[in-house]
Amino acid sequence: MTPFDTPINRRHTNSSKWDRLAMENVIPLWVADMDFKTAPCIIEALRQRVDHGIFGYTLVPNEYYKATVDWFSVRHNWKFEPSDIIYTTGVVPAISAIIKALTHPGDKVIVQTPVYNCFFSSIRNNGCIASENSLIYSDGYYTIDFEDLETRAADPEAKLMLLCNPHNPSGRVWNYNELTRIYEICSRNGVTVVSDEIHCELVFPQFKYIPFCSLSDEVAANSVACISASKAFNLAGLQIANIVCRNEEMRSKIDKAININEVCDVNPFGVIATIKAYTEGAQWLAQLVDYLAENYEFLVNFFQIHLPDYPVTRLEGTYLVWVDCRKMGISSVELEEKLIRDAGVWLNPGSMYGADGEGFMRINIACPRSRLEEGLRRLLKVLKDDPYMDIPS
Repeated sequence: MTPFDTPINRRHTNSSKWDRLAMENVIPLWVADMDFKTAPCIIEALRQRVDHGIFGYTLVPNEYYKATVDWFSVRHNWKFEPSDIIYTTGVVPAISAIIKALTHPGDKVIVQTPVYNCFFSSIRNNGCIASENSLIYSDGYYTIDFEDLETRAADPEAKLMLLCNPHNPSGRVWNYNELTRIYEICSRNGVTVVSDEIHCELVFPQFKYIPFCSLSDEVAANSVACISASKAFNLAGLQIANIVCRNEEMRSKIDKAININEVCDVNPFGVIATIKAYTEGAQWLAQLVDYLAENYEFLVNFFQIHLPDYPVTRLEGTYLVWVDCRKMGISSVELEEKLIRDAGVWLNPGSMYGADGEGFMRINIACPRSRLEEGLRRLLKVLKDDPYMDIPS
């Protein structure tokens, strides 16, 4: 029994995940929000800050920058300076500000679909156009269509590429050769790579996260990365993230956009939580990743036994499992609604990640195994039309 096995009642806490639907019987396995308490060291640090009782405007101390720099240097061999960091309220506001800073309305931004839905809104809200480099899906695995990427990067209107590393929702952790080839194509065509690396700590032991900007000094000088402890330590509600940009000219433009968009101030709890995560959270994080890997294996075994006609994409990183549900013969939105209505389980429809996601569903496995098992049993009731109560444990 681990701390991650303990179910926690999150209903009636104004949880976006649990309280958005006014249906008490629905198990939410959708939004990327874990049902685990964060690391005890973070909870204790926040408790001490609450005891102070005053929550005014906060400064971000040198300790914050040092903790961030040291964490990525030691764990991921990615070296950057405190002066390369711009803090902001989240990775999505960061991406929006970067697009605002480095493009003009009408420019094209390359994305690799299916991909995180907020990429599309950030591009659209800045008056730009998404250029979709569709990933290649084969035998439950995604790879990059580099020939198509070359064509899209060569378009004079293409100015940025949003890279998702690790990739949401495919679960890929891009390897050195893939990342290097992405840079070579984009660099040759004058396209700046902006890498969203929010899931970087949630990588299974047999795979390796490689920060895009760590590939070389040249890459670091011509690329931008977005990072946060929020996904790994379940801190999304504390609203804090970092942009890392070594290029002084680009960083100045981004900093200006951050201030124009008024996302330049953060709260004291996010600062404290990030410092604790990066200085004392490593052991807790290792235990979490092991538990998530076991949850994934549990899900895969369940599908192999009970739902072999619904391929599960190989998960290398994140806690978001991508499942091919095209056998159902209905749209992913229709399936989402049917699962809520008939089974009491809520998944993300694949179409929200672009047209290439149609027919797929995304399952959040960051919950106690007992809750995951119950959710899968309910899922089976619809996908196979079998009453879940009759399934042997």
